Amino acid sequence: MATPTQGAKPTPERIFNTLNAYQQSAALKAAIELDIFTKIAEGANQPKQLAESTSAAERGIRILCDYLTILGFLTKEQNRYALTQESAIFLDRKSPACLASMAGFLGGDPQRKRFDLLTEAVRKGGSVAGRGDNTNPDDEMWVEFAKSMASLTTPSANFIAQMIGSSQPCRVLDIAAGHGMSGITVAKHNPNARVVALDWPAVLEVAKTNARGADLDERFGTIEGSAFTADLGQNYDYVLLTNILHHFDPATCETLLKRVFEALGPAGKTITLEFVPNEDRIAPPTSAAFSLVMLANTDAGDAYTFSEFERMFQNTGFAKTTLHAVPDMPQQVLVSEKQI
Repeated sequence: MATPTQGAKPTPERIFNTLNAYQQSAALKAAIELDIFTKIAEGANQPKQLAESTSAAERGIRILCDYLTILGFLTKEQNRYALTQESAIFLDRKSPACLASMAGFLGGDPQRKRFDLLTEAVRKGGSVAGRGDNTNPDDEMWVEFAKSMASLTTPSANFIAQMIGSSQPCRVLDIAAGHGMSGITVAKHNPNARVVALDWPAVLEVAKTNARGADLDERFGTIEGSAFTADLGQNYDYVLLTNILHHFDPATCETLLKRVFEALGPAGKTITLEFVPNEDRIAPPTSAAFSLVMLANTDAGDAYTFSEFERMFQNTGFAKTTLHAVPDMPQQVLVSEKQI
């Protein structure tokens, strides 16, 4: 969809496209549910072929695929569709980097309904969807999250595993582990790593299944419960905090970080994965825009800047925090050292 460029004559096109942006989400979700990207990769690249292979109407397929071409997910030449490089990597289910499973969570009714209430959330300054402060279990939502979002973690999990290294023995605590793939990836890279995943019991069942699939049962343990009240244990070399701190206000984050500090060994480090906007809070776009997600979904969460994270870690005893970009991903990794 075209958008006005700086200095161009003002038009209502950006307004029109933004108010209609839900149509783009619906089209992509429909294409994923119909496996259109996978079918095109397999050779069914014309409307009639696609209609037959997806059990859909030819008219419906043609209109949807044309729309996906307008959006840039497909190309079209002589009535034949092809995947773009982006779609081939991230939307073909046979690709190891496929992210199609995210559609169920990100495109589901609960997420959309929270944004239907955004006006009231802005008035309140936090979610009006009855989610609370995210310190209580919500098995249905977090189990769905764990099942749907694991594929998105692959680049960041590999990045974290490379940071930790592949040879030295280490104990790793993965807090709010969800699908468990961050800790599992560390253990796959390092045969001397032992991982403990903490989350609600129903969510941990997803992590356990993934650990069994990676043949890591003997080096993968679990702690059931809340990161704020469960016995975390002690003397970990690393604690992973992947996509958890943005759910809370700074004071609550510091409550958790104090517990993490106490659970680490003397030379331990915390590795945090987050969306970290610049200090102006309007760039990079994906990281900065994540604040709105937190406004709609939490009582007081936010996308925190590096200076805000640095202050939280300093206030809870950490000696040094550094920021690291994850290649080809919109998130960043913070490494916080207990001592220098």
